[in-house]
Amino acid sequence: MNTIINDIKFASILVVDDEYANVRLIEKILLAEGYCNVVCTQDSTEALPLYKEHNSDLILLDLNMPKISGYEVMQQLNDLKGKDIPPILILTAQHAQDFRQQALDSGARDYVTKPFDINELLSRVRNLLEVQQAQEYMRSQNDILEQKVHKRTLDLQKTRLQVVRYLGRAAEYRDNETGLHIIRMSKMATLLAKAAGMSDTDCDLLLNASPMHDIGKIGIPDDILLKPGKLDADEWAIMQTHAQIGADILEGDDSKLMIMAREIALYHHEKWNGQGYPNSLQGKSIPFVARVTSIADVFDALTSVRPYKKAWTVSDAMDLIKEESGKHFDPELVDVFITILPEIVEIKDEYAEPVSEAL
Repeated sequence: MNTIINDIKFASILVVDDEYANVRLIEKILLAEGYCNVVCTQDSTEALPLYKEHNSDLILLDLNMPKISGYEVMQQLNDLKGKDIPPILILTAQHAQDFRQQALDSGARDYVTKPFDINELLSRVRNLLEVQQAQEYMRSQNDILEQKVHKRTLDLQKTRLQVVRYLGRAAEYRDNETGLHIIRMSKMATLLAKAAGMSDTDCDLLLNASPMHDIGKIGIPDDILLKPGKLDADEWAIMQTHAQIGADILEGDDSKLMIMAREIALYHHEKWNGQGYPNSLQGKSIPFVARVTSIADVFDALTSVRPYKKAWTVSDAMDLIKEESGKHFDPELVDVFITILPEIVEIKDEYAEPVSEAL
């Protein structure tokens, strides 16, 4: 992962904004931070040619521009055949939720509202570049694995899992977490899946894929993700997009690990009764690994301290899970979860938050 962090300073960044002052300011900020490959334009019609010329790793894009809008630029990029589109960070003075939602639906990974905070801008640029390079790294693994001897193959697989874990931890740290939640949750999910009949090979995949269930939170603005109080309707709509954002981040790699990770990221908020999101799937149309992860994720969240709540007791958490059997959760999996509860509690205790973190 250190290689990825060092390499992002050499990433190709394209800035598209019709206002000269904005372009110069952003260029100055990025150069001062050490990014050495920054290309800027005030003409939105140059966005596509410049992207093709420089093979940009990240595009900072204004929405409201003469000639063609930012939405139209995104459509041009989406229409390209046989080419992966880089992450797009929207720069907008529009504060209305529908503008931001339309940008996310059009392919943007994140956005910053003008006037923007310099530190926030740099954090979002860094996050998107790290995820982009991690994703490219993951895609390259299959080709590398075919060319290496057995020992090298094992070394690369170890590195691959490290990247996966870092991706999961990236989302956790956005929530100011220690990272222990994803350890507990993934172990609980794997234990439940094995008890429900999943093979050892698939359980191993689940153990390493489930930590990425909330990777899409990287694309949720801090003022929503870290809000201590209840989200309003518009904020909740944006928060729900993290499932699709996570799936988009993990798309493009055909390894079994990443296919499973994408399924979990996209569907772990679906509910057995069809009242979940983002696709309102119902019953067994929800992938098995997402149904398993959902129970483990909710149980651990309920029994853990959060800035906005105290930890529930195991008894209270189980009362809710039983109550939601056949509503939120797969009833057959709830029955299995009850039978393995002592082992679930062992995981909870073994990987408990440090006392200083839990207070």
